[in-house]
Amino acid sequence: MTTRRHFMSQSAVAASALAFPLVGGAQPNTIKVGVLHPVTGALAYSGQQCREGALMAIEDINKAGGIKSLGGAKIEALLGDAQSQPQAGAAEVEKMNEAGVSAVVGAFASAICLATTQTAAKYNLPHVVDVGVADQIVERGLKNTFRFAPGYKKVAETAISNLHVLNTAAGKPAKTVMIIHEESLFGSGTAQLLARELPGFGYEVKEIVKHANPTRDFNNIVLRMKAVNPDIVIPANYYNEYALLVRTMQQQKITPKAIYSVLGGAASSYKFLKEFPEAANGIIDCNHWFNPKDPKAQALKKRVEAKGLFFSYELFLTYTAMWLLADALERAKSTDRAAIIDSLEKSTFANHFMPYGPTKFVNGQNQGAQPLMVQVLDKDIKVIIPREYRQADPLFPLKA
Repeated sequence: MTTRRHFMSQSAVAASALAFPLVGGAQPNTIKVGVLHPVTGALAYSGQQCREGALMAIEDINKAGGIKSLGGAKIEALLGDAQSQPQAGAAEVEKMNEAGVSAVVGAFASAICLATTQTAAKYNLPHVVDVGVADQIVERGLKNTFRFAPGYKKVAETAISNLHVLNTAAGKPAKTVMIIHEESLFGSGTAQLLARELPGFGYEVKEIVKHANPTRDFNNIVLRMKAVNPDIVIPANYYNEYALLVRTMQQQKITPKAIYSVLGGAASSYKFLKEFPEAANGIIDCNHWFNPKDPKAQALKKRVEAKGLFFSYELFLTYTAMWLLADALERAKSTDRAAIIDSLEKSTFANHFMPYGPTKFVNGQNQGAQPLMVQVLDKDIKVIIPREYRQADPLFPLKA
């Protein structure tokens, strides 16, 4: 882990190296890229997974010859810790800018990304958002901000239309919903979208419950769930709270017709599946997921597991975000920030294993980005929708 002192010394070296113009057409030996995530605090697990994805991508890019249009220049990571706080993330961007980075990749959580992209915009510093699902991130007209993955509007719309298809095919057994969400921008925004759209499809939203981050006890919320008795429980929260909520439901023997997650922090998670297989069984989630039929995804998954890590959405989204940036650097043929932003705007990046097709940015949002629907079946996570990526037929409703 990079200490603050080490970061400052790295920064000083980088700043002095970049204080002088490159002469005689010489190419840079390294291209400094900020890798910024919450690697301490409440979101540390997710932040560490993101960082690992970024570093694996940099290793692969450099091994493949670096940025060839810049004479094989290697990418050098300047690591930053957002400490699970937006203001800490913004402060790290200030330091990265001082250190002369050409771009920033990060910063996982929506609230942190909102702060880091805004700070980066002051310096025309390209910022590739790896996860951050709040759509405000790309709706403020920031020319420096690019998000490869889908936002929560797209995910919520996909989740609701697919729920309606599943429920209709099953004879409409589910009529009532309870939404449980974490308090920050991600959870609150997702819950708001769901509460607005679900009634139009004939679902009664019986209750919306907000909880703090972190929450260490879900007994009262689950007792309330017992009283409300919803057909479907929709959680929208980060890993720790998601895992605890579902385990508490299991302990109190609450079995709704479906646990139907929208961006569920532990739903599409091999870690959760390994640690709590019974609690995970049957959960459906609409989330970031790779194309399971792509050999590149399976090869990376094997490498990640060989390191004793889990192949989580944080890891593979940041991995692909770094490759997106490398592709832009290759085409920009420059470390100039404006040139990189222009290159990202025109990106058609397609050498990835996400179910997106070629990249096309409009106002910083990749238009082809889409979530997949997955379900925990037979002690594995299987894609159930859409058909072209399907690995198993959905099980809906769950038998109590």
